[in-house]
Amino acid sequence: MERSKRKAERRTRWDSSKLDAYADFIGRVRAAIHGAVLLYEVREEMRTLGRSERELAEDLTELGIAQSLAFERVMLLADHRVIEVAHAVQEATAAIGWQARGVVEGTLAEWRALHVIAFEAINRFHERARQDLGVNGDFDGQEHAERGLLLPEVRREGERDTT
Repeated sequence: MERSKRKAERRTRWDSSKLDAYADFIGRVRAAIHGAVLLYEVREEMRTLGRSERELAEDLTELGIAQSLAFERVMLLADHRVIEVAHAVQEATAAIGWQARGVVEGTLAEWRALHVIAFEAINRFHERARQDLGVNGDFDGQEHAERGLLLPEVRREGERDTT
């Protein structure tokens, strides 16, 4: 009985650590995406901010480092199914960052498509993490993806957002 009790306590401790790692990872992913959006919009002259393109690029670098460290924590705690989707999240987020920085050129439509891919990967991560943690209830990532992205509409020539 004592052995069962210790085993349950260990499982609870690991599940708690996993939950913290998974939540931290996704929070840092979302922060990096937000930083990429700001940089992209300034670089593409879709909005003006009180920060330079260089400052926003530096912010994005710091956000990427924090995201990578959070990913390593997931790698230490997660099972292989969660790790596989976490890799997909990392790849999708990197593609967003590359276009935001101008390393990879692309249209606004291509930029939006990168976000769709990223949020589909995030939804798969949520699904796998919930399974790994034994969370009850349904989670339909597709339903969430269909709600749309909070990205700027396609800009007409000559338009500019100055918020």
